[in-house]
Amino acid sequence: MRGTGVAVRVVRTAADLLVWVLAVLGVVTLGVWGATTLGLMKPLVVISGSMEPQIMTGDLLIDTPVAMEDVEVGDVLSLRDDVTDRLVTHRVIEVTEQADGSWHVRMQGDANDTPDGAVYVVTGDTALAPRWQLAGAGAALMRLTDPATAVPLLVAVAAILALSLVRPEADVRPDAGQAGPGRRTAPEDAPGEMAVTSRR
Repeated sequence: MRGTGVAVRVVRTAADLLVWVLAVLGVVTLGVWGATTLGLMKPLVVISGSMEPQIMTGDLLIDTPVAMEDVEVGDVLSLRDDVTDRLVTHRVIEVTEQADGSWHVRMQGDANDTPDGAVYVVTGDTALAPRWQLAGAGAALMRLTDPATAVPLLVAVAAILALSLVRPEADVRPDAGQAGPGRRTAPEDAPGEMAVTSRR
């Protein structure tokens, strides 16, 4: 039984650490969500090798807004493709301001032999550009959000938290000084007197 108590204490310690980790992840996730909602940043998972070797498939990019008037040929931007409705992260090969205040941008992936087919039209004053690059973090994030990984992981987390609620045997045993049912002791009243057990 002693081994069981030790195992339970280990599980409870692991659960405590897990709670702290989940709390930190929750705060980080909330911060990322808030910054994304306010337009301060945009996390992007790279799903193609069109920018290799500088930007690899599976990397996680953290984009932030940059002023279009500061964009130059050679910069990397993330612009929305009107055909696929997805953000494309490629290198700028041409950028021109139009009379109506919009910007026309042509881009090409570093690993591509030809420029992108469409001209990207930016109507605002800013565009998204990669500020930070986390190697392989995008692939790890996608695996964690895949149901085949996420469901067993959630079950394991729930199991650890449930086991952490189990109290070790030592916590539920009666105190050594307490007498059991139907038993009285005389440790001090009459030296030499024996304990008497009543039978019913």
